[in-house]
Amino acid sequence: VQLVESGGGLVQPGGALRLSCAASGRTFSSYGMGWFRQAPGKGLEWVSAINSGGGSTYYADSVNGRFTISRDNAKNTVYLQMNSLKPEDTAVYYCAARPRGDYWKGSEYDYWGQGTQVTVSS
Repeated sequence: VQLVESGGGLVQPGGALRLSCAASGRTFSSYGMGWFRQAPGKGLEWVSAINSGGGSTYYADSVNGRFTISRDNAKNTVYLQMNSLKPEDTAVYYCAARPRGDYWKGSEYDYWGQGTQVTVSS
C-alpha cells in the first residue's frame, strides 16, 4: 500500500483544512487507517483513527470535537477534516495504514505517507 497525503497549508487560527490521503492497491478497504502528526522538536503524536469499514472512529483528546476522520473505500481515500484550528495544531501530518492492532500505536501501522505540512498562524 502506498499512501500520498495532500491538503496541507497555511491557515489562520480558527480556520479549517481538509487533509486527504490517497492509497494505492486493492486492499485499502481491509486496513484500519490513522492520522498522526509531528510538531517541530516533538515526537510523533497519534491524532485520529478509523476502522476498515468506517463505522468506528477515534480521536485524541486534543482534537476531539474539532477534527473528523472519514474514508471512502470506493475512492481508496481517507480524510481528516480539521476545524477551529489552533497554533498548537501546527505539525507535519501523516496518514498510515494498519492491518490490525491498537489504533493509537504508531508501531502497529505498516505503511506511512510522506506527510503534509499544516501551519496555523496569523
